[in-house]
Amino acid sequence: MTLILFCKHPRLGVGKQRLARVLGQQGAFRIADMLHRCALAQLASWPGPSVIACADAADCDSYRAEHPWVDAVIAQQGNNLGERINHVERQLRAAGHERLIIIGSDMPEQTPDQLLAAAEKLAQHDIVLSAATDGGVTLMAAAVAWPELHALPWSTPELGQALVECCEQAGLSVGWVAPCDDVDLVADLRRLRTSLAADTRAPQQALHSLLQECL
Repeated sequence: MTLILFCKHPRLGVGKQRLARVLGQQGAFRIADMLHRCALAQLASWPGPSVIACADAADCDSYRAEHPWVDAVIAQQGNNLGERINHVERQLRAAGHERLIIIGSDMPEQTPDQLLAAAEKLAQHDIVLSAATDGGVTLMAAAVAWPELHALPWSTPELGQALVECCEQAGLSVGWVAPCDDVDLVADLRRLRTSLAADTRAPQQALHSLLQECL
């Protein structure tokens, strides 16, 4: 079972711009950087093969140098997330990886137990998803090849339902694990300030401290 982190290396003025409107560019960068650290720690704790799928090919070498424990670093390619998922998946399946779990870099509330639950559910379903309250998904696991995903309404409230319909039309069974939200808005940060208070993981504690400072 291979865990894949789809991520973008945090940079000032790039990403989390809805946060930047309230916190400023520096504040948004600091949050994005801590979210990125939480995601990398999640990847490092995974007991199976781990992969970083980075948004910019220019970052691949630095990811390999900074995280030599990762089994592979792959550059994403495509015009939307669906195309990028299909591209990364094809490379990994060609290299012999069979069961794949995809996560993003802005879900610090996601736990190792949720990932293990998704891995177990792949014994019963072709596809396993975790829903977000905004209508999207925050985990995508597959025991078989994904159908073509480029035409789905990525980054909209309709994504989750469209993804299920796409899979079912391809004859694939879909299961679910516990929901988990991502971080897009300042309201999400306020949620994290409460939900991460009792989280004992070091990166989450650091993020919680930063939130107490910023909000």
